[in-house]
Amino acid sequence: MRIGCVILLTSALLLGTSWGNYGDLTTNPPCRPGFSESFYTVFVSRDILQGQRILKDTTVSSGHVKFNDCQENKDVGFESSDPNFNVRTDGSIYTEHGGANLSEPVQFMVTAKRMPDKQMWETTVKLALVGQARPWTTAGQLIGKEKTPPESDPQPSVTLFPWKQQPSSNGLRRQKRDWVIPPINEPENSRGPFPRMLVRIRSDQDREIQIRYSITGVGADQPPMEVFTIDPVAGKMYVTKPLDREERASYHLRAHAVDMNGNKVENPIDLYIYVIDMNDNRPEFHNQVYNGSVDEGSKPGSYVMKVTANDADDDTTANGMVRYRILSQSPHSPIPNMFTINSETGDIVTVAAGLDREKVSQYTVIIQATDMEGNLNFGLSNTATAIISVTDVNDNPPELTASTFSGEVPENRLNIVVANLTVIDRDQPHTANWNAVYRIVSGDPSGHFTIRTDPFTNDGMVTVVKPVDYEMNRAFMLTVIVSNQAPLANGIQSSFQSTAGVTISVMDVNEAPFFPANPKLIRFEEGVPAGTTLSTFAANDPDRFMQQIVRYSKLSDPANWLNINATNGQIITTAVLDRESVYVKNNIYEATFLAADNGSPPASGTGTLQIYLIDVNDNAPELLPQEAQICEKINTNSINITASDSDVDPNIGPFVFELPSFPPSVRRNWTISRLNGDYAQLSLRIQYLESGVYDVPIIVTDSGNPPLSNRSLIKVKVCPCDEKGDCTTIGAVAAAGLGTGAIIAILICIIILLTMVLLFVVWMKRREKERQTKQLLIDPEDDVRDNILKYDEEGGGEEDQDYDLSQLQQPESLDHIISSKPTGIRRVDERPVVAESQYPIRPVVPHPGDIGDFINEGLRAADNDPTAPPYDSLLVFDYEGSGSTAGSVSSLNSSSTGDQDYDYLNDWGPRFKKLADMYGGGDDD
Repeated sequence: MRIGCVILLTSALLLGTSWGNYGDLTTNPPCRPGFSESFYTVFVSRDILQGQRILKDTTVSSGHVKFNDCQENKDVGFESSDPNFNVRTDGSIYTEHGGANLSEPVQFMVTAKRMPDKQMWETTVKLALVGQARPWTTAGQLIGKEKTPPESDPQPSVTLFPWKQQPSSNGLRRQKRDWVIPPINEPENSRGPFPRMLVRIRSDQDREIQIRYSITGVGADQPPMEVFTIDPVAGKMYVTKPLDREERASYHLRAHAVDMNGNKVENPIDLYIYVIDMNDNRPEFHNQVYNGSVDEGSKPGSYVMKVTANDADDDTTANGMVRYRILSQSPHSPIPNMFTINSETGDIVTVAAGLDREKVSQYTVIIQATDMEGNLNFGLSNTATAIISVTDVNDNPPELTASTFSGEVPENRLNIVVANLTVIDRDQPHTANWNAVYRIVSGDPSGHFTIRTDPFTNDGMVTVVKPVDYEMNRAFMLTVIVSNQAPLANGIQSSFQSTAGVTISVMDVNEAPFFPANPKLIRFEEGVPAGTTLSTFAANDPDRFMQQIVRYSKLSDPANWLNINATNGQIITTAVLDRESVYVKNNIYEATFLAADNGSPPASGTGTLQIYLIDVNDNAPELLPQEAQICEKINTNSINITASDSDVDPNIGPFVFELPSFPPSVRRNWTISRLNGDYAQLSLRIQYLESGVYDVPIIVTDSGNPPLSNRSLIKVKVCPCDEKGDCTTIGAVAAAGLGTGAIIAILICIIILLTMVLLFVVWMKRREKERQTKQLLIDPEDDVRDNILKYDEEGGGEEDQDYDLSQLQQPESLDHIISSKPTGIRRVDERPVVAESQYPIRPVVPHPGDIGDFINEGLRAADNDPTAPPYDSLLVFDYEGSGSTAGSVSSLNSSSTGDQDYDYLNDWGPRFKKLADMYGGGDDD
């Protein structure tokens, strides 16, 4: 017979409201995630198992259990420890094989897992048929009532493995189903003694065969190891040490029974050990100091802050249920209990009005958290500190310290502070509730003043932003209103002291005279003669209440054309005004004048006079260009001519160009044709004109009234032209006035100059060659300076460092050979053992002046030495000169009468030439 059953675990949120003793202030209790029960017993009728609906949404006994993770059961999965049952995502339990035999009660564990944080919750489910006898026993114990988990027995229980029915004579056999024993409850922190027996397991076949018992699972053969052990023969399971629920709340073990050969005798039995929670942990606050704030003037019931404490004990029991209360408040103003706390949630709220930041800006509140649902006799407690700051609101308007203020300002001054307004504001400094804002509401229609706020003192600084004039206003009466940046809190009215009057007196100062029209423009024709009065350039003195005299002087007059009367400011010319002057720009000449009064201190102002000069025809036109060239044949080309005039329109073009009648050859050889008003063409009248340079006079007349004319000369070069109409080079030279003889003379000079340069170069090369072939040592009579010889020998680097220094020393075995060398030259190196050739021997006693010959002979001897090695070697020149014919230096006597002859010093060589010059030649003394 196949039995099927489906049990649905649904999630529900337990709702409730409890605010302790807060009267009307209510809220929901804190949510604790988990199953509503840690142990469920479900009885199912046989009729329902036969296919009818078994689930009802009312009682636990009908199969409805509750789970809530306080997050609407999102991402929560369920698992079953019995492979015959499975759990869907909605929490419903169904049989894996379509049915289950409940002839014996079935017990298994359901685990809820939340995926994001991998948190787990466990509960135990038992299934049994309604009216079914309770066949399993643990020392005579029966299953309790519905929804009642079995209590732990003070005496260890004995669990019998299910027996198996032997086959009957008719071939049929009945097998008893396996079953799960109830969980074993073990209190944490037990004092022992240990090991202590928890349960005894035995098989009904232990009378027939020898059986060995073992347990597996976390706490047995998995870490933590050997928390539980079992006697393999007697089947007694022990706990070996105190358990800690906060480390692990439950253990799931499996008991095994095998024969002596290791063959399984019984199916494994699930053992569940639940650690019973004890109140061994105090509540722990998340922070030792909490910081919160509340606005001053808040109404009772205003939320302030929240404190939270956690208890490691089981929060589904009184051991982990924490309650809060306030132990003390400091200061006690205005009342000792300004705040209260929700005993379950930890929310702190105000219970009375009267918070005033200006009186008390901060409260220190000591909070106590106690488990055992706040039972002070049995619960464990802990404390934390809550710092509650009273935040400022704009409940104090700024108050001006006086009803009237005064100040004074000099006229014509800008950006100066003329008065200070002071205020008192009891709100928190340097905030929008404290910062003052000043406004001028009357007394300054022209906007001469503004009031700026000092950010440090909050004072109002009355500042001039537009200059005031004593002659216009001698005093100002301002009305000022002050307020805060932030608006006042509701119900706060501004007092009358936020308005004040400000009296500002204007001081008269000596102001500079000014020219009404600056710059002043006047118009005159150029050519005005000296001594002409042009205008009166007078200044006004703004100081109407001061009797002062204004004097004038000239500051700038670039062309020195003007003068000004010091008393009345009349402008008189001192020279002729010329529009074509370099000092006139765009027909305007500018001069600057100074007007100064005799006040204390004196003040002065400047003015600019602009004279617009009207052009008159006072400049004759000038012919352009002044030089040109033309071909010697007629009709080949012509010269374009024009004119320039320093005047302006209408005293310039169109111009008239004409040839003078004298000399007659001009009009006979040349002709002018008009192109337009400003240009004309000059060309030959005759068929041919000999090459050369001709001065052609031309008369140019402008269009002024009256017109002005000018006779100008244009220098025309007449030359032969090529087929393109361009003058040839020879022709141009000839046209310039040079004859054939002059050209030949120029060419000859060029050839002579090149020859001299070539000879100089040859001479320099010969001298360089002679200098290179000169001997290394010069004549000692010419130069006695020491010389530095540079040897670019650097050796062979690291590969050339392995040499024998003894080769640089003279070996004793070669003394006879060295002695055969000529005096003065020795080679110290290794030489082959061969017959030594005799090289030239120099004189034994050389002349002191032949040191150059001595060195040259030594070099030739070394080069011709057949015994020399193939590498550079060391030559020793040990010649130190022949014996001197002079006496000892000590024979010189400074007291000599001068009759000693020192001319022989000249024969000793260049080293003694200086002494010969000093002591020789007695005639020069």
